Amino acid sequence: MKETWQKADQEYYLFPDLTVPETVPQMHLRIITRNAHNDSHKKRRTKRGIKLKRGLDIFISLIVVIFFLPWIFLFAGIFIKLESKGPVLFKQLRSGKNNKLFWCYKFRTMIVNDESNVLQATRTDKRITRVGRLLRKTSIDEFPQFLNVLKGDMSLVGPRPHMPKLDEVYAPLIENYMERLNVKQGLTGWAQVNGFRGETIDTIFMERRIEHDIWYLENWSFWLDIKIIFSTLFLFFKNNQNAY
Repeated sequence: MKETWQKADQEYYLFPDLTVPETVPQMHLRIITRNAHNDSHKKRRTKRGIKLKRGLDIFISLIVVIFFLPWIFLFAGIFIKLESKGPVLFKQLRSGKNNKLFWCYKFRTMIVNDESNVLQATRTDKRITRVGRLLRKTSIDEFPQFLNVLKGDMSLVGPRPHMPKLDEVYAPLIENYMERLNVKQGLTGWAQVNGFRGETIDTIFMERRIEHDIWYLENWSFWLDIKIIFSTLFLFFKNNQNAY
């Protein structure tokens, strides 16, 4: 049993207390804050800062889309097509800023299947092709998301966009989970450069990811974005055990 109600900018979830015998029904209250106007976040994100961030998004995305993406698309596309049937690009609805859904693009790394929108990839996932595993290991599969950044759906840096299904599962369980959607979702983020990427094996792992996302929102600066971008480049050339 779970009851939900809203008041002001907060959403309340009422869950059974499973720590007591079933013969003594009790309830405990969990508050999930969904404040889209968090003052600390707004102070960090001045108009000048937002313009700088968007300018960096456009500048780097244009370079990648014009000079690199066509070649990557050509060679990755050939091998993707040779190994399995289906499109070269895979698009999936993800949760964006203010919980607005958008189509997120990736190189297809799996055989075409009906579980892509509800089931996360795992380390031993049999849906992943051989080419797909290499693309995931090197994060090359994410390169089409520079198109999302150029369109304005995403930013270079921010919390990673989740499938709506994940939001449905974790929003009631993790305090302030939905605050990560107060900003554009990112191609890379503070959580990812600190090792919290890939499959969320349990709630604790997701909690740690959300903690890093919230820290990024509360401590954002243009130079923090620069630091995260360089850290991402370093990881790109390093073996990342959580990329699969």
